[in-house]
Amino acid sequence: MLTTRPRGTNDIIPEEVEKWRWVENQFFKICAHYGYNEIRTPVFEHTELFQRGVGDTTDIVEKEMYTFTDRGGRSITLRPENTAPAVRAYLENKLYAGPQPVKLSYSGPMFRYDRPQAGRFRQFHQLGVEVFGTNDPAVDSEVIAMAMDFYSRLGLQNLELHINSVGCPVCRPVQRRELKNYFQPNLGVLCRNCQERFEKNPLRILDCKEQRCAEAGSGAPSTLDCLCPDCADHFARVKKHLDLLNIAYVIDRRLVRGLDYYTHTAFEIMARDIGAQSSIGGGGRYNGLVEICGGPFTPGVGYALGMERIILTMERQGITIDTSARSDVFVVTAGTEAAEMAYKLLFSLRAAGISADKDYLGRSLKAQMKYAGKSGARFAVIIGAEELARGAVLVRDMGAGKQETVIFADIIGYLQRKK
Repeated sequence: MLTTRPRGTNDIIPEEVEKWRWVENQFFKICAHYGYNEIRTPVFEHTELFQRGVGDTTDIVEKEMYTFTDRGGRSITLRPENTAPAVRAYLENKLYAGPQPVKLSYSGPMFRYDRPQAGRFRQFHQLGVEVFGTNDPAVDSEVIAMAMDFYSRLGLQNLELHINSVGCPVCRPVQRRELKNYFQPNLGVLCRNCQERFEKNPLRILDCKEQRCAEAGSGAPSTLDCLCPDCADHFARVKKHLDLLNIAYVIDRRLVRGLDYYTHTAFEIMARDIGAQSSIGGGGRYNGLVEICGGPFTPGVGYALGMERIILTMERQGITIDTSARSDVFVVTAGTEAAEMAYKLLFSLRAAGISADKDYLGRSLKAQMKYAGKSGARFAVIIGAEELARGAVLVRDMGAGKQETVIFADIIGYLQRKK
């Protein structure tokens, strides 16, 4: 073997791809039901988009981005998340000039240099949505309800929704002062990263996964204690809309999310079945991000769901998906002349919208029939010398075990009626 795949990446083999495609299809079906349109952004962007948009005090920007200089001397980064690219696309393509709000959906790979573990990879995949142009708390609740609805359609159970409010630029100074006052006596206990965050963004200390920092922050002031009246009202209305939809939630006073652009609502959806990394999706509101990226003030809200963690949770909960890639027809032949006719028939069937395959290893008639059964094909179309002489084929229903003779000229119509 020349080499192996890079650490933290995965090959998604055909059987697994069928699972992924099924989950993605369910996601885009629900996006259509909720009025979201798909957008596709580049896999790499100019580095400054993430430095400004995601925040230079985040772990992503400080430690996890795959950044390189291209041949033109520009700093380029593989996207570590897709909200900032969606904002850039919203501005660059003047989507703000159309009807508002703009509701977008996406799927694709993201890249972060992180320690690989269950459900966490260096190339990982996300499904997500973004809404631009409205500050209505009902939309916060809609995107949360949409994510929960999606998981329900997948059959996932025992999920726990955590919500919080992280305030806005008006109440952030109050949060910052209260947190600095709290952490100041314990500054020496914090990890090196959190000691730096103490000056730049003390709210980020609450998101640290180091045990000593979690213990030091266990009694820290909650963001909910520092909300301005507008933020408190916004959060109350988010909860009211969730209550209207009978969506259960836990108010998690320590939930701050890992990105600097969040304002107001923050949420995560937990699945205990996948171990320590229990979050299978999350998001919230980011009213200042469009402005940070060079546009006018534009409210925004959205979420990102981890595909790998969704698949892992489904497996842990025993949810199975039929991954057998079945052809409608397997063409079985005996003799050179029959093989030539079968080859023409194979492409005629495909052109008519009937999935079909044939033997390419010179197997015997018996071995071909055995392989047709293993392939999961619904029908075997058998062509031999006797069938050629009669201008017909033998069609065997592989499930029922019955077969009948069909005139060659009628075979496509016959199979279309059976689909």
